[in-house]
Amino acid sequence: MSLLQVKDLYTSFFTSSGEVKAVNGVSFNLEEGKVLGIVGESGSGKSVTAYSILQILTNPGRIVSGSIKLKGQELVGCSKETMQKIRGNQISIIFQDPMTSLNPVFTIGNQLMEAILLHTNRNKEEAKARAIEMLKLV
Repeated sequence: MSLLQVKDLYTSFFTSSGEVKAVNGVSFNLEEGKVLGIVGESGSGKSVTAYSILQILTNPGRIVSGSIKLKGQELVGCSKETMQKIRGNQISIIFQDPMTSLNPVFTIGNQLMEAILLHTNRNKEEAKARAIEMLKLV
């Protein structure tokens, strides 16, 4: 079974000027332990594909059709609550611009702790220890 399977993914942005097709029939399988590089020209749909997989498209973007399976679980149509449990725990994205992924108002330690508390059964003390442990690795 594939770790991640994307099949016939179509994502569009619906504007007052009409539909803008951003991802047109993308399909790939990613096996556990393997690496997949998605390359293409600027504007070719790489980021929109990733945002579609993680269900973090902003309006007016939406998945028109296709299938996205993570460990056999269909993600297209999942509730926000289900996706929140999956994101950051089973699948995530590293954004190119750090200002879009980290909030400068909060310390990185607190932001790591927030993710640890959200996705594990650890208490605040354990989450803080894990965040410190993670920061020592870099």
